Amino acid sequence: MLSRARRSFTFGNKVGDRGVCVTMAAAMKSPLPMPIEVARGRSPVPFVAQVQGSKSMTNRALLLAAMAKGTTVIHGGLHSDDTERLAAALAAFGGLRVVATQSGFLIERAQGRLSAPIAPIDLGGSATGARFLLAFAAVVDGCTVVTGDARLCERPMSDVLESLAAMGIRCECLRLPGCLPVRVHGGAPRSRQWSVAASASSQFASALVLLASQCEGEVIEIALTGQVVSQPYLAMTCSMLRQCGVQVEMSDRTILVTPTIPAIEQIMVEPDASSLSYWFAIAAVTGTTVAAHGIGAASQQGDIGFVNLLSQMGCRTTLAADYVVVTGMPLRGIDVDLGGQPDVALTLAVIAPFAQGVTKIRNIAQLRLKESDRIGAAALALADMGVLCEVSHDALIIHPAKVRGAQVRTFGDHRMALSFSIPGLMVPGIVIDDGGCVSKSFPGYWSELARWRAHHEG
Repeated sequence: MLSRARRSFTFGNKVGDRGVCVTMAAAMKSPLPMPIEVARGRSPVPFVAQVQGSKSMTNRALLLAAMAKGTTVIHGGLHSDDTERLAAALAAFGGLRVVATQSGFLIERAQGRLSAPIAPIDLGGSATGARFLLAFAAVVDGCTVVTGDARLCERPMSDVLESLAAMGIRCECLRLPGCLPVRVHGGAPRSRQWSVAASASSQFASALVLLASQCEGEVIEIALTGQVVSQPYLAMTCSMLRQCGVQVEMSDRTILVTPTIPAIEQIMVEPDASSLSYWFAIAAVTGTTVAAHGIGAASQQGDIGFVNLLSQMGCRTTLAADYVVVTGMPLRGIDVDLGGQPDVALTLAVIAPFAQGVTKIRNIAQLRLKESDRIGAAALALADMGVLCEVSHDALIIHPAKVRGAQVRTFGDHRMALSFSIPGLMVPGIVIDDGGCVSKSFPGYWSELARWRAHHEG
């Protein structure tokens, strides 16, 4: 049995007490302005994009490994601010050891019921990690305090908190109702019929599905209320549980989970489809070719569907079982519902001004509750770049434009920085006000962009 004194998160050669999570990426406090240089060359040779593992899959794999007995190895896991914070948070629970490896993570569970961390666990800006851990803490011994940065403490947590309260788990909001920081009193759910609102984020439903697999006894029925957003991410959670031997049945409004301890020694993580979307978009606007291996039509990630959007816009695409190729061609505007793929909405928004015809991006109200209000932030940045953009509560309508240089205000949002770097390859004078915020999901982005530039410019 691991004692409290041995709770540790190992990164590289350093081992330390992780009662409060600290990461290397989190040390970057000051904004780092990043000017983008226009791409000068175009090579006919495909650029093979290299991205780390899926952030969404890595987060789920960390939870699954923490729920399993013994040792579980995660291969291809993403090392980023979000995933390292979640790994460090899990390591703070008594009975778990988490090691960051060259290719992912190793998690060792040495006891059946875990004990709560000694100190509050700080998830930084990771909403997924916070929501998953609020549910995870419901079945450990003792009280767990979950907190985060200023923006995360503004983001909604009430849907999962109300679900936990309804099943008999006591949760105390320590500052504002429905928001972090929250103290969760570990216990045991009183019922086998749960419900959760899934209209703000599918992460709440995923958190309960993961929790249900840990609750010994009969089948647990989870009713989904409201309009279910980001459904592919919920399907990913269910699929990964099935791969670990947990029986999960999912319909439009109900999920049935047969509680089972995950039985898996190794978890493989695909390349991140959201991160690949930036390279496919770069190909689309620059008229070059980008290829990616180890991911394709069989992917569990809904964001691989961005390739189909580019095809509709006129790009030449190949979406095989385990590889993707995108070649940029003259673009045309499209009308698309991205309720299931919100993380690629900004990627589409930044290439839309280069298309012939209007692009309408619909059903994205949940973007207002992300690391920034992404609808408002994108509209502001596009206006600064000379682009006419119409805004509603859940949509962006973007008109073709002669894009001009501007300083892009990211509001510390990684997807704002990643997406709005793309027009800078076509238009001089675009500066990202905080290039460091990409560490949340794609810490190697600027190095990979330099590699893309070297590939085309020699």
